[in-house]
Amino acid sequence: MISIALAGKPNAGKSTFYKAATMADVDVANYPFTTIDANRGVTHARTECPCLERDERCGDENCHDGKRYVPIELLDVAGLVPGAHEGRGLGNQFLDELTNADAIVNVVDASGGTNEEGEPVEVGSYDPVEEVDFIEEEMDQWLTSIVERNWESVERKSRSPDFDIDEALTDMLTGFGATEYDVAASLRELDYPSDPREWTDDHQVALARDIRQRTKPIILVANKADVAPQENIERLKETGKPVIPATAEGELALRQAENAGAIDYDPGDDDFEILGELSDEQEAGLNKIREVMQDWSGTGVQDALDYAVYDLLDQITAYPVQNESKWTDAKGNVLPDAFLLPTGSTPKDLAYAVHSDIGDGYLHAVDAKSKRDISDDYELEEGDVIKIVSTAK
Repeated sequence: MISIALAGKPNAGKSTFYKAATMADVDVANYPFTTIDANRGVTHARTECPCLERDERCGDENCHDGKRYVPIELLDVAGLVPGAHEGRGLGNQFLDELTNADAIVNVVDASGGTNEEGEPVEVGSYDPVEEVDFIEEEMDQWLTSIVERNWESVERKSRSPDFDIDEALTDMLTGFGATEYDVAASLRELDYPSDPREWTDDHQVALARDIRQRTKPIILVANKADVAPQENIERLKETGKPVIPATAEGELALRQAENAGAIDYDPGDDDFEILGELSDEQEAGLNKIREVMQDWSGTGVQDALDYAVYDLLDQITAYPVQNESKWTDAKGNVLPDAFLLPTGSTPKDLAYAVHSDIGDGYLHAVDAKSKRDISDDYELEEGDVIKIVSTAK
């Protein structure tokens, strides 16, 4: 399952974002390090379901009238403060938790109401642009320290006649989530000595930074956009980073109102419908959220998750079925499963995603939309419905 981690200073709104996205019961408070132990939960990426191409919707619990929600893991860790890579605050614990994340959502208090230490201050008194590179810098320095500590082992291996620097660095960086492909791609981009004993500190820093960029892409969420000065949002966007304005508190309020039956709302919608009788205070609160949604085409929470999955990680959604005519599994369920796969994945990759036995027994695949066999090297596209023919049952 794709894993997305929430990072940022204390009080930026990470735990509120997490609670809104997962509806899990977590502590949300206005003091540093409300989160000490990492919270892990399930949220969803949203896409269009292929059932929209049929006369009837599929009825799957993760499909809301053609809005398909694909499960992903969301990780909320302790807030990061300057010097985290040296162990300050809960830094080492924070950074260790990030090693298994596929992408990072950097939650920033766009209102300027949280200072560099994560302490509440008057709204507008701190410049949130200062936070744009903060997470990257802490992670780069932390990974550089790991490379430096383990470089002696690489040097020892280099004395062997069959030494392979790609293999040695892959062994060292696997714990950070780097694959053999990541290391090879990084070394192709870098200018470095063939002998590890000739590497300088600058070479190690360049390696750490490039590996972090490849394995932990980051999107910035300009949270508290409902109270943030407009110029703060614009200046954050001008940094050139991917930025999504958001109100995690607004999303949480909508989720709770929807659960109570007060409104009709699906995560990622740009509006909602009031269903029941509300107090004047409740209606005023919801209308305030609606105004923000009109400015940013939603609360931003779902948009951030979708961007992390489909843009940062370049994933597509594929739907395996057993009956290519009815798009059902063996029990007659229509489009029961949705799998996230990297762009460029093939039908055989989908088979292995379903089950290793299905992949091992793979024979061929059928495009359920066209009812035609497809080649083994066909690159799956977003929304493909595929029948896998395999010797495994």
